[in-house]
Amino acid sequence: MKKLLMPLLLVSLIVVSGFTFAKGNTPNPVSKIQNFELIEENLLIGLSTENAGLQSSSAYMLGEFKSEKSVIPLMRMLRNNEDPHMRIMAALALYKIGDSRGIWAVKQAARFDDNECVRKKCDQFFSVYTLENAVE
Repeated sequence: MKKLLMPLLLVSLIVVSGFTFAKGNTPNPVSKIQNFELIEENLLIGLSTENAGLQSSSAYMLGEFKSEKSVIPLMRMLRNNEDPHMRIMAALALYKIGDSRGIWAVKQAARFDDNECVRKKCDQFFSVYTLENAVE
């Protein structure tokens, strides 16, 4: 738990400081987009590190931001990562993003992943996604 807490705090601090210390008093949509792109790029780099805590928190934040750029790297993480907890985090992020490619990967993981816990969580994510989108 301590290993996950420090990288999550670091990422949160970077995100908050990016918004707090932005230049100018008036909001500028272009600067917000540039900040978002920089944040998104840093989180994508965090996905490719060997630090499990940073990788997990980056995946979570990319899901919160609904980052379309992260769908393929998250699908790779879901399929190839050896740690079942990391695969679950990737599935959660893909579910939150809601891209059809990512949802398909979650569905496939629910059927074919080697770990029973990963299969169950992916099945839950896929079921909730299906229910949410059937109502709309």
